[in-house]
Amino acid sequence: MKQLFKVLFISLAFVSCKQKIQSTDIPKINGYWEIEKVVFDEGEDKEYAANQNYDYFQISSNNQGIRKKVAPQLDGTFLVDDSFEKVSIRFQEDKAYLDYATPYMKYTEEIIALSAEELVVLNAQKKEYHYKKATAINILGDGKKTK
Repeated sequence: MKQLFKVLFISLAFVSCKQKIQSTDIPKINGYWEIEKVVFDEGEDKEYAANQNYDYFQISSNNQGIRKKVAPQLDGTFLVDDSFEKVSIRFQEDKAYLDYATPYMKYTEEIIALSAEELVVLNAQKKEYHYKKATAINILGDGKKTK
């Protein structure tokens, strides 16, 4: 009987540790994000040592915005094109979701974790995408500040 209570207590502790995303957390999404790894449903991970593209989010106070793919350059700038996805934040049943819309499709990702330095989302295929906040690259050493 004691073992059963221990198992229930530990299970409850794990469930209660999951971060609840609040509307006050949403501004943390804004900025550049670099993917670190993908965790597949089967439990295996795919690590990303270097990325050619970052995700850029710009979400306004009405929980509407965009996501763009941008390419970091060696001088600290980013190459940007005109393509983007519309994004809206949705709260439902104590969870937060990113709802995307393009002219070709619509899809949703659940926000699992969000801080100033980390973003974790779960897609419909049960893949967890782990991002870290990206900073501009400047290896030219020209002493200029990056934007």
